[in-house]
Amino acid sequence: MLRLVKQSFKYFLLGVVAVIPILVTIQIVLLTKQILTDIIASLYGYSASYSFTISLLASSIALLTYIGYSLAKYQRSIIISAFDTIIGKIPLLNTVYRVTQKVLAMFATEEKTAKKEVVYVEYPKDGVWMAAYVTNIIDDMYVLFIPTSPNPTSGFTVIVPASRVIRSKMSIEEAASFVISVGADYAKANEAPLLGKS
Repeated sequence: MLRLVKQSFKYFLLGVVAVIPILVTIQIVLLTKQILTDIIASLYGYSASYSFTISLLASSIALLTYIGYSLAKYQRSIIISAFDTIIGKIPLLNTVYRVTQKVLAMFATEEKTAKKEVVYVEYPKDGVWMAAYVTNIIDDMYVLFIPTSPNPTSGFTVIVPASRVIRSKMSIEEAASFVISVGADYAKANEAPLLGKS
């Protein structure tokens, strides 16, 4: 009887783990729907006119599409440049805005740059290896962001010598998946044995 209960509990946990990605995806869809609904409701509440709400929403979509087109075609947008100039003059906001831009650019750009790579570093002590994102390289020093599982947006920023870093062939997306899955999704598992030999 006890064996049956243990086996059933094991199957239950496997079922829960299998369903979690589905539930997270559904929650993201519901959150997006709620945000869009709130935007439309606030626009309609402001004017109490369906035609005004639809035209304002269509104008917003057209504006965002134009900004995206400008960035893709010319690598810059007049609207974003004007906003950069305005925000650049506000003391605290300009720092937050600039840092946010850099972090998003690091994860969003498709070009392969020296700063867009994944490495392994011994942290918090020797013999314990962590996957980290290279955010900057200054001479022979690496500035790394070490994400924490299962939330890759929180973590630690450390500066280490290049000699303490081992390069990985994981992409940014593979490293994020590795962190979120707490190691279950390890795209470059063949790299793990090499860490113990370093």
